[in-house]
Amino acid sequence: MKTTRFRFALTALACLTLCACGDDDAEATTTTPEGEAAEPGSGTSGRPSRSPSSSMRGLRPHMNLIELAHLADVDQGGLYIDFGTPSRMKYTSGIWNSGWGADRITDGETVSRFGERARIYFPVWEVGALTLHLRIKSAGSEQLIAFMNGNNVGEPRVERGEFRDIVIEVPAERVRRGENYLLIRSTETQELDGAPTSFEVASLWVRPAGAQGNARPAAFAAQTEVGGQARQGVALSAPGSASWFVEVPTESPTLVFTHGHTGEGSAEVSVSAHPEGGETVELQTFDVGDSWTSTRVDLAAVAGKITRLEVKVTGQGTVAFSDVVVAVPAVDLGALPQARNVVVLTVDTLRASKLKPYNRRSRVRTPALDSFAEASTLFERSQTSENWTKPAVASILTSLFPATHGAKNDASRLPQTVTTLGEVYQGAGFETASFLANGHVSRAFGFDQGWDHYTNYIRENRSTEAENVFGEAADWIEEHKDERFFVYIQTIDPHVPYDPPDDYLRMYDARTDYSGQVSNRSTGNLLGEAKKTPPGVVFTESDVQRLEALHDGEISYHDEHFGQFLAKLHEWGLDENTVFVFTSDHGEEFNEHGSWGHGHSIFQELLAVPLMFRWPGVATANGRIPQAVSTMDIGPTILEATGVEIPSEFEGRSLMPYLRGSTAPGPAVAFSDFQENRRVIRAADWKLVLRSSLTYVLFDLASDPNERNELDGRRNPIAMRYLRIMSGQFLGARNRTRWLEGTADAVREHVREETMTEELCRQLVALGYMECLGQFPGAGG
Repeated sequence: MKTTRFRFALTALACLTLCACGDDDAEATTTTPEGEAAEPGSGTSGRPSRSPSSSMRGLRPHMNLIELAHLADVDQGGLYIDFGTPSRMKYTSGIWNSGWGADRITDGETVSRFGERARIYFPVWEVGALTLHLRIKSAGSEQLIAFMNGNNVGEPRVERGEFRDIVIEVPAERVRRGENYLLIRSTETQELDGAPTSFEVASLWVRPAGAQGNARPAAFAAQTEVGGQARQGVALSAPGSASWFVEVPTESPTLVFTHGHTGEGSAEVSVSAHPEGGETVELQTFDVGDSWTSTRVDLAAVAGKITRLEVKVTGQGTVAFSDVVVAVPAVDLGALPQARNVVVLTVDTLRASKLKPYNRRSRVRTPALDSFAEASTLFERSQTSENWTKPAVASILTSLFPATHGAKNDASRLPQTVTTLGEVYQGAGFETASFLANGHVSRAFGFDQGWDHYTNYIRENRSTEAENVFGEAADWIEEHKDERFFVYIQTIDPHVPYDPPDDYLRMYDARTDYSGQVSNRSTGNLLGEAKKTPPGVVFTESDVQRLEALHDGEISYHDEHFGQFLAKLHEWGLDENTVFVFTSDHGEEFNEHGSWGHGHSIFQELLAVPLMFRWPGVATANGRIPQAVSTMDIGPTILEATGVEIPSEFEGRSLMPYLRGSTAPGPAVAFSDFQENRRVIRAADWKLVLRSSLTYVLFDLASDPNERNELDGRRNPIAMRYLRIMSGQFLGARNRTRWLEGTADAVREHVREETMTEELCRQLVALGYMECLGQFPGAGG
């Protein structure tokens, strides 16, 4: 029964352990029978090798693909999609706007329900006519309409009663190589458990036309006995294949298998790699014996590339795998020292490309930051979680995704139920202080949680200039320098209104005869008008020159006082024992994509922000990390650095392995939101944008850093499939602390909406946020 398969698969996954406990000093062999005596000099004194850890000697896991069995595309006589299970998320874009509702068990079948329509995205690697075998039950409609890549391919009738096996024939001209889009629709629904429902779908089997045999595939995740020894893992009946999509690490990557054959005859395994933008690489072929055996496959040919790793079984019987691990050399980093203090600086409205450490062609002069970067580990592909302050900073301070903390809108408030970094450090005995120059990061919106000292300059009608903010932060640190402290500073100088001192303006625009419409204090209102449709203000080239000069001048002005602040920390001897993090909440657009300011799009001028960690003696000086990371990873990283327990509800991950010159395990992906309109995922230089309609945009930031060319995912099928799998898994996660896992969990509560007041609106307008004027027109006067 399918229900039994699903429950067993979850049990198997829950029982798996990370295969990292082997003897790190042992030499590796290509193929080794599990249980034989270890090699001389292996450090095991001839003891029998342990299973499964013996296969990992000298290595550490980067991605355990057995634990990620639910992410594999499994082909057993055709691609088999098992609905009602975690493995379906990668085919349905999770549960975000895809039409799919609850997963249930009906008549012994695991099913996914949908209402009027539902979307399915699946890959095809050999184009030809297909037969779609859909196991489905009517729950409110008898008429099903199917569209393949926008073309009607059938309107089968589904009689009420039991599950039906519906067959839909798809001609070759309707099939694409790479991702294919199947839309299924109904003509009517009925309420089922409070939701409009038309059908319950148990499975979809995508088969080449004319394929023989109709026996449903056996469970992929399974316990299999080989040579009298049963192990948890996955199993493929010959012929069959499984494909995992991974970003292969750069440091001597190895694919490790532990495998065995059961059943009649013999079987062979071939391993191939299909990198994005490259030719298929046949990596290794080996026979499978009737005892558990380990094999290592060198992945150097696809190191650093997003790749489809295909494991194909031919012959007879079944091949079971108890290990399938992408591994890298084990490195002993030694014990992690413990930092005494933490300073996190968020510079409001500072895009990464404005800074020379990120963009050598930038004209902006920041000597203090340049020196800071040379002493720091810099993340080249750091991404913020949102395109404006409130949700972005909430994610920094709570290590929660915006969809979890819910502080996404003008009126929304950070819930009292979330745990902030300030509260964590207070509980650990640190002195905590915040110095906040943005009105959104205020007591009115719940950001006063966890601070022994709390200041919001704009709410208190005080100077928000960097000189004042850094000065007061330095005074507080001097007073508490003999105690452990956590300080969060948010400066706002690059934010509108752009009003640097004249000397800093002249660094970038020395004109004394400029007579255009841009004046320093009016820049907030001007950008608000320029963003309207149609625009209330149109800038000339001369105006744009002045606008950018004002913004760049603010960055240089800020840098001077940043340098003075760093000098004081050095004077007090706080350099060596303080982790200092430099980042931003979001960037700023200057008409690169037809608008101005921020809060309106998901292009990289708003999402790509600086992220640097300075921790002398631990964080690699002048280190540059190419993997995609998120600013919500700051919290777990600094907590690990200071020896403070990371709360279990935090959804970010520690970047400490990167700081220490190693690589963090697992996929390096970063997610961003734009309200409920956009979902973004970035991996390496590939960026997928999902609109609320579930249409998508794909960008290759390596060849197109300015995002001018919207790509068709069919031309980049490997990258597209990888991003689709990762985003689908994330968008289907009920517990985002463990979004990658194939387990279900409770859905978090979202924050309730708070009422915007006219006074709050007036203060936000002063910062250049114009959206609330629809409610309170007078607030802008």
